[in-house]
Amino acid sequence: MKRKAVRILLVTVMAIAAMGCGNTSVNDTGTDDDAIVGNDNTENAATEEENSVENIDVADMTDKKVGICIYQFSDNFMTLFYNELENYLLSRGFKKENIIIVDGENDQTTQTGQIDRLISEDVDVLIVNLVNPSSAKAITDKAVTAEIPLVYINREPDADEEQRWEENDWDVTYVGCDARQSGIYQGELIVDLGMDNVDLNDNGKVDYIMVKGDLESIDTQYRSEYSLKALTDAGIEVNCLYEEVGNWQQNQAQQIVADALEQYGTDIEVVFCNNDAMALGAMQAIQAAERTVGEDIYLVGIDALSEAIENVMLGNMTGTVFNDYISQSRSTVDAAINYLTGKENEHYIACDYLKVTQDNVQDFLDMLN
Repeated sequence: MKRKAVRILLVTVMAIAAMGCGNTSVNDTGTDDDAIVGNDNTENAATEEENSVENIDVADMTDKKVGICIYQFSDNFMTLFYNELENYLLSRGFKKENIIIVDGENDQTTQTGQIDRLISEDVDVLIVNLVNPSSAKAITDKAVTAEIPLVYINREPDADEEQRWEENDWDVTYVGCDARQSGIYQGELIVDLGMDNVDLNDNGKVDYIMVKGDLESIDTQYRSEYSLKALTDAGIEVNCLYEEVGNWQQNQAQQIVADALEQYGTDIEVVFCNNDAMALGAMQAIQAAERTVGEDIYLVGIDALSEAIENVMLGNMTGTVFNDYISQSRSTVDAAINYLTGKENEHYIACDYLKVTQDNVQDFLDMLN
């Protein structure tokens, strides 16, 4: 399948990296891990200037209607994402009254009904954050039949579905970051600490618990698998004490980690969470158990929510991984505009993650606040 990595250079105060989309291979069938990680994030984006925001043709979008389906408004990360989507749509000339954003309430039947209504209301383009990625085929068929361009975000349909878009040359694409890369970076946050610090019980292993998202999501699978792979690739033996599904929710993760701490106590050396909302819940449980991150336990998340970044700064979290919703949202809008102006997109537009540690956390705080 052809895939095009589109890089957008954001003007920020960050000295750590050029923000944006990179040459990340996401769902190829090969196992070349170098292709998974993609660029080092300091590459000069100017070499791909032709793909930058400034070089996309300006067109009149004032009469274009956009339907945006979010899987669940209560997801903190997706709130950041759809707010950025709306702001960027407005900056590109869309009218606020023509931007329709709906909450799928984490129910696929609800979301499918919303998509049917948006199609009946003659939206010009659909942007869909799936409740269940397995529903992509049916939703793609609805959009294609209605001749409405479709941009999927955040939750990736499977490779077979993406192959259909390619084979039929449909106006359908996916914009997102490679979840495997986020897992690798999360694991590297622990590797970089060194076994002398992490192996608190001196058994030669990293004893961990894993708090997962929902099992429908490919992000859950890849983040869980590749965070551990980063350790084993570094020659570190791992030992799973406890794992449970937290469905991306802070309160569920808090209870999961509280139960694990009660059962395994000081045997737990690392808590991996598939997102920051769950990491914040884990942090609450760790503090309630009178454990101290950075001293007798380590905690990592993914997304780089503002609250998580602040807790990395305070030392209450070991680190997190920035899920670049800014570049993703802007790539999404630019892809939608391409379709609306008769241009094509590649069927996959990839973005890079970035590690957030105490060494660079101030740069992220400055950027996001």
